[in-house]
Amino acid sequence: MIKRILIIGYILSCHCMVSAQLTYGVTGLLHTPSAEMQKDKTVMIGGNFMNKEITPPIWSYHTYNYFLNVTIFPWLEVAYTCTLFKSQTIGIDWKTGKGKFTNQDRYFSVRMRMLKEGQFLKYMPAVVVGASDPFTESGDGQIASTQGNGYFSRFFVAATKHIPVGKEKIGIHLSYLYNNRKDYSLNGMAGGISYMPSILSDLTVIAEYDSKNIAFGATYLLFNHLHAQVEMQKMKYFTGGLTYKIYLK
Repeated sequence: MIKRILIIGYILSCHCMVSAQLTYGVTGLLHTPSAEMQKDKTVMIGGNFMNKEITPPIWSYHTYNYFLNVTIFPWLEVAYTCTLFKSQTIGIDWKTGKGKFTNQDRYFSVRMRMLKEGQFLKYMPAVVVGASDPFTESGDGQIASTQGNGYFSRFFVAATKHIPVGKEKIGIHLSYLYNNRKDYSLNGMAGGISYMPSILSDLTVIAEYDSKNIAFGATYLLFNHLHAQVEMQKMKYFTGGLTYKIYLK
């Protein structure tokens, strides 16, 4: 069984070298929050191919995003993410615009670590609270808007505990997500399992439930700087990305 997992992970990592990464532009699993944090003063610049199955319903087509992420302190991470719109989504005649990417949705994300793993007790999990796209400027401006922009709005609390199994390492991740949107409601539990094989320490194989769908994928850190991610949403729809990490400290 372990050999099969390693083979799958290796294949996924090879594919993700040529595709695209972090779907919200923040640290986490694939599309689900976790309580893991980057090293202090880590800067990440990246982008993703986003299958329409993983985006809010306003995107009826595959799209792309790109982001800048900075871990300002060991307990604070901030990101700015842009997701591309095609002409027909923003009211431009698709016959004139020919369905080209002509605009973008922009939003901030923030993650704050409340507890380190094992901070007070040996088996205590790490805990992080965070939000993505929390504020919309459409209308009078609202928090977790029911409509308008704020398409990627989500608030969450996440817990993570890593468990050594022999030389192997398994991560258990549990989170609760919420927003008030009618078109892309998030209000429930999410979670996942990550597996880091000892023979490929930079590879992580992940299975998750993002409160809507099940997904499977992998991440790989190449040369300590290039981080790649591949994901099969609903076990069949591909999303993936690349991120370059810069360590200022």
